[in-house]
Amino acid sequence: MSSDGPNHDELDFEFLGNVSGEPYLVQTNVYVNGTGNREQRHTLWFDPTQDFHTYSLFWNRRCVLFLVDGIPIRAFVSKEVSGIPYPRSQPMGVRASVWNADDWATQGGRVKTDWSHAPFVSTFRSFQIDACDLLEDGSGTEVVTRCTESGQFWWDKPEFDGLDRHRNRQLRRVQRKHLVYDYCRDKLRFSDQLPRECVA
Repeated sequence: MSSDGPNHDELDFEFLGNVSGEPYLVQTNVYVNGTGNREQRHTLWFDPTQDFHTYSLFWNRRCVLFLVDGIPIRAFVSKEVSGIPYPRSQPMGVRASVWNADDWATQGGRVKTDWSHAPFVSTFRSFQIDACDLLEDGSGTEVVTRCTESGQFWWDKPEFDGLDRHRNRQLRRVQRKHLVYDYCRDKLRFSDQLPRECVA
């Protein structure tokens, strides 16, 4: 999902390239006001090329959950009270593409795209969106007020402040068994100081 412009917000599910026989990696990323670099990478407990699976984003004013087949693999919790930016003020649309990221994606850019396997195809089905539909007031001006009123949508009720015990256990299990990279633990990349949301 992404908004428009140089200071855009974005929530990503990205499948990174792989070499035959190696596990597929899914990368999630969060951009706020044009700044990303909030990646996590996970192996999956299945081969995503063999069947359809459900990849979901649950996003409200308190957290963003990334889910695979209903199992949370990542929770990005709002820490706005500590002055840390959170994606909540820009409307986003859904986008899907296949793009060449062989300068960094497969083994850090060591493995390049084999173009002899083109064309590369992604297939989607059973696509669903349950969201606040941003309206216009007739003059072309977006009416954000309706979407920012607290508690009027099911996903913004207090019971969706975070993960329940069952989902929290699922998340911890996935993080323990499948998390292979977390920007909050990358002291080489952030040698001076970890991002504020990692320590707040």
